[in-house]
Amino acid sequence: MSTHELFATRASRMKASEIRELLKLLDQPGIISFAGGIPDPALFPTEGFSAAFQAALGPDQKAQALQYSVSEGYVPLREWLIDHMRSIGVECRLENILITSGSQQALDYLGKLYLSPGDTALVGWPTYLGALAAFNAYEPRFDRLSINGNRGAAEHAASAGEGAVKFAYLSPDFANPTGETVDLRGREALLDLADALNCAVIEDGAYQALRYDGDAIPPVLALELARKGSIEDCRTIYCGSFSKTLSPGLRVGWVVAAKPVISQLVLMKQAADLHSATINQMAIDQVARACFDTHIPMLRRVYGARRDAMLQALQDHMPDGVQWTRPEGGMFVWLTLPVGTHGADLLARALDTVKVAFVPGGAFFPDGSGTNTIRLSFSNSDEDMISEGIRRLGEVLRA
Repeated sequence: MSTHELFATRASRMKASEIRELLKLLDQPGIISFAGGIPDPALFPTEGFSAAFQAALGPDQKAQALQYSVSEGYVPLREWLIDHMRSIGVECRLENILITSGSQQALDYLGKLYLSPGDTALVGWPTYLGALAAFNAYEPRFDRLSINGNRGAAEHAASAGEGAVKFAYLSPDFANPTGETVDLRGREALLDLADALNCAVIEDGAYQALRYDGDAIPPVLALELARKGSIEDCRTIYCGSFSKTLSPGLRVGWVVAAKPVISQLVLMKQAADLHSATINQMAIDQVARACFDTHIPMLRRVYGARRDAMLQALQDHMPDGVQWTRPEGGMFVWLTLPVGTHGADLLARALDTVKVAFVPGGAFFPDGSGTNTIRLSFSNSDEDMISEGIRRLGEVLRA
């Protein structure tokens, strides 16, 4: 028997990330890439991190920075997060917060915590590819999250002999991949749905801070807190990340939830990696305290201008029949191409003829549909590059 025949059945559901593979294109000369949803490294608070790591390795902190630590996370950072979550309407305590190695680890843990083989996860159609990858390993059934239309999902699953509906997953602000935002009414309807189905809500807040226009909408967890009065009575689990605001390379994210949820996630953390890197948490804590409130407005100005440049370029250069979203924040614009246009084929032509990269949309659909869609990211290109790249892409589509 060969080694691969010994793998668990879940291994067959694990697939390479199209986005991770596309990131390799960034090393090719001359490529204009709208592929990876990554921050511009020129905007990282480099000086702040340099000072923070020097302090962490100084005589007063080096023993703690280089030593094992508690699985729940660095206490000063969690204390900062208490204030941060309060600023967006979520009252919580230290025991309601777990530090994770990026919010991606949080999604993996939550899939492990909630999903037995055959259980149902409600997700967007399309939805974040990393969430599908994280949940897929636990062998769920994916169903379309329809905020006003899933009330029969539990009965349908039961009658079909399928597992229970365990959670609804969404990124309500400037979602990856579409850039769309769930309005206040939709968020309230989602809470009604979760109560009707007796399922959890996983709220992915990765882009929540990156709003460029329009009025801020309270997180789903904040709305549920207003209804129920205590986070201990809430079914919503908030996943946050510093990857889109301060640094993705340090891999620091967090989860905010009721204590029983956090306690179970801590057990998983202890079994998986013991704790996230202490020195990285210490650096994030120092930088967040020093400049988060001034750094975020700068990101909003820069990324907002890039979003505007992409929307204008699409207006100027896309042929008839192409439609796109108009996000109020985040990093993405979602294009729907004329029926019969295949995003993967378009990518091959665009790379070969005009050296423009993007992500074909089919990867974001659990059933592989949506082949006539593509995702464009504007965060890591300046306005001139965006305009030129969209002009080239328009040429390919016209041809």
